[in-house]
Amino acid sequence: MTTKDSELSKLIINLEKNALDKWFQGDTSGYLNLWSQQDFSYFDSFKPKRIDTYAEIKQFVLANVEGKLFADTYDFESPRVQATDDMAVLTYQLFAKTSLNDMRYNCIEVFQREGTTWKVIHSTWSVIRPMDTTFDNSKPLV
Repeated sequence: MTTKDSELSKLIINLEKNALDKWFQGDTSGYLNLWSQQDFSYFDSFKPKRIDTYAEIKQFVLANVEGKLFADTYDFESPRVQATDDMAVLTYQLFAKTSLNDMRYNCIEVFQREGTTWKVIHSTWSVIRPMDTTFDNSKPLV
């Protein structure tokens, strides 16, 4: 890996972890600022269809997550960044026991350079081995 690649990988991972740090404190602004307002799509394990706009994802997180999702810690495992000059794909596994559910996700974040900043243009959060997961019906799934 070149120094340039290493620096970009660190930047992308830091952007994601900064958003996660806020996310698990009930503050969705980290992701709302990271997601592209120009071109965004999102797949979630608990949504039957893809979300296709920033406006839709903003409405979804403000209604379902803002001020409701908390975790004291989380595990951000096996991050990998694959990149070109203007796009980067971050994949990792996320584990957290939260106020809403126990998270065990494979995460895919597709970043694109927008001017001088990097924004997520597509996000997928899929449950790791859903056949092994028992969901607590007393908690909302988000």
